Amino acid sequence: MSFSVRRLGAMLRKELREYRRSPFIVVTMALLPLVFLIEPMITIFRIGPSVAANVADKAVGATFLVLLIAPAMLPAVIAAYSVVGEREQGTLEPLLTTPLRREELLLGKALGVVVPAVGIAYLLFAVIQICARLFASNAAVVSALGQGPHILAEILFAPLLAGWSIWVGIGISTRASDVRVAQQLGTLSSIPPLAVVALVSFNVFTPSVTLAVVFALVLLVADIILFRVVVALFDRERLITGARPLRAPSGGGQIPPAGAVRQIRRIERTGGSGDG
Repeated sequence: MSFSVRRLGAMLRKELREYRRSPFIVVTMALLPLVFLIEPMITIFRIGPSVAANVADKAVGATFLVLLIAPAMLPAVIAAYSVVGEREQGTLEPLLTTPLRREELLLGKALGVVVPAVGIAYLLFAVIQICARLFASNAAVVSALGQGPHILAEILFAPLLAGWSIWVGIGISTRASDVRVAQQLGTLSSIPPLAVVALVSFNVFTPSVTLAVVFALVLLVADIILFRVVVALFDRERLITGARPLRAPSGGGQIPPAGAVRQIRRIERTGGSGDG
């Protein structure tokens, strides 16, 4: 079965509809961006007109770091919920029985997270830029916010950091049995790429267009590798039955998983044995 954009689009629409039916996801996506917006606004407005330019640059670097935390942390929480959450709701099994390729299912789930997450990140960046130009009292802050490397880093890193968090989060979600554990592990997994962003934001590495592009390419390669790993680990049978099938010692076929055995026995107890 070849890859189908139509099936991918159907999966994406299904994921976007979930936001209307899941208050938890909506509340998370509404509150976290506000938290990430308050601190940069306070930092920018506290810088007086007499503050030196190098101090303003450090403050702007910290602001960009906070803005990039949003597209890294928010997708991690939602992506970690994507599979194990559906399993708890009882909607995963019907989804896995549809004629969707693994790639279509996983990409649909990933796009359903990355579109709103990156949209929120860009919106926060635009709000900061507008507020700085209207209300900031230090011209060096406005100048630093408008520098090309910072803007390019925000445009490139937001979707790539989101991609890292999403693929790691989905990978964890396919193996976890508890939503809270999956979300905690997913959040921790978003820290490594942010460590490099922090080094750039605090001028440990001098921000430049070349550095931004190189780091973006590294993140892109990492996202592609993570996607392939998650596709390889995605096991429909394990997700449906809760265990992998086992080979019989004598080579005479497969032993059904424990979950399948329990299901067969339950059917027999409820009337299957009376059919003859």
